[in-house]
Amino acid sequence: MKYRTFLTTLILFLLSFNLGIAIICVTTFKDMVHRAEEKSLDEHYFITSALLKDFHAVESRGIDIGNSLASLFQPYSYLSGDKKVKLALYKGDQLVYSNRQEIILPGSFLEPLGGGNRLVSIKKLDDRTYIMVSGQLPAPYDFYTMVYLYDTTDAITAWKQMKNMLFFAGFILSSLLALGLLLLLNRIFKPLSQISQISRNIAAGAYETRLPVSGHDELSEMAQSFNHMAEEIQRQIQQLATAAEQKQQFVDNLAHELRTPLTAIYGYAEYIQKIVRTEEDKLFATNYIMSESRRLQNIAYHLLDLATLRENKIERSSIRMGELVDGIEQSLSMKAAEQNIRIIYEYRFDTLFCNADLMHILLVNLIDNAMKACSPGGIIKLVADLEDGHKVISVQDNGKGMTEEHLIHITEAFYRVDSSRSRSGGGAGLGLTLCKQIAVNHEAELSFLSEPGRGTTAKLTFTS
Repeated sequence: MKYRTFLTTLILFLLSFNLGIAIICVTTFKDMVHRAEEKSLDEHYFITSALLKDFHAVESRGIDIGNSLASLFQPYSYLSGDKKVKLALYKGDQLVYSNRQEIILPGSFLEPLGGGNRLVSIKKLDDRTYIMVSGQLPAPYDFYTMVYLYDTTDAITAWKQMKNMLFFAGFILSSLLALGLLLLLNRIFKPLSQISQISRNIAAGAYETRLPVSGHDELSEMAQSFNHMAEEIQRQIQQLATAAEQKQQFVDNLAHELRTPLTAIYGYAEYIQKIVRTEEDKLFATNYIMSESRRLQNIAYHLLDLATLRENKIERSSIRMGELVDGIEQSLSMKAAEQNIRIIYEYRFDTLFCNADLMHILLVNLIDNAMKACSPGGIIKLVADLEDGHKVISVQDNGKGMTEEHLIHITEAFYRVDSSRSRSGGGAGLGLTLCKQIAVNHEAELSFLSEPGRGTTAKLTFTS
């Protein structure tokens, strides 16, 4: 690509540069010829006008014009000193006067134009180039043809020398510029070669490889941008690796969660089938099978909810806080009474822009987790208030609390602070994971604050 760019750029430059020189040369030549023609026309007109008056004067004195031509042309003898100018007077096609050596012109040059018109042309005579102006004198002397020849050979030679010098200088300049262009392209394409090599290294797994950055020009900016891209690729690869590890952990945990209740269900079903037991034993086994089946059903529902939230945008509307709180209280009042736990509801704003069903699930899960952490006689408070202009809903309990180490992981799927307690209570370790996803879909932030023995506070902050 470098050499293709070099050849394309060089060819375009040479065409443009030489075209410019050619235009200059042509323009200069035309200007030179035009000025020579103007000078020739002016002097031809001046001489013919003066000769016409002289012819009238000579005839009025009764003198023959043919015998007086030498004296009549005497005033223009200054032109004889100029070797560039030749004057000739023809009578018909016969030369009757010349201020220089005899001039023989083709007959077509002397054809009368009539009407006082003059013929201006560039002719080569005796290896010299002339601007020739020929024209008949006005009547009654229209049988005379005045020819004015202006030698432009030296001017054309000088123009040719100038043209050759321009093209030679253009060749030297083009060579220097071609060399400079090649050096410039080598410098420009050097980082590209480095990028190509480093890209191959990154593709081979060397994600830490970076381009050297020097200077403050566009190339250094490009190197910085490439390094930034490489850093982003490395970061995203690490994220993908972490995500893959988390997914594998999720699958392992799910397999473990499914294996435990399935083993119990199979064992108790086999127990009922193969061993003769009392109705009380069968009822106990059946209840256990139903309990474990419900836990499997809860896992399936939670996983389905998580998948739905990740794939679709939720629909939100303004919900009255009173209706939301009433629904939560109705769902949890019986369970709270059974465990002798008091739930206090306080809200200081009237409406909340959310998806009512999902918000119900989130708050019920937070309160249900709080109930599992509380002992009989415990107190849970749900408070909806404004903080720094944002709506905030918090769920606070006075239960066992957690260490900082547990707080970091509580929203991970299947994570348990107390695995034995969670499993006995039918938990699957997916509730807070679902809560976090619901919060994300509401553009809200879910955070936790806890101390062992002093309870836990879950806070949902709406940022929009």
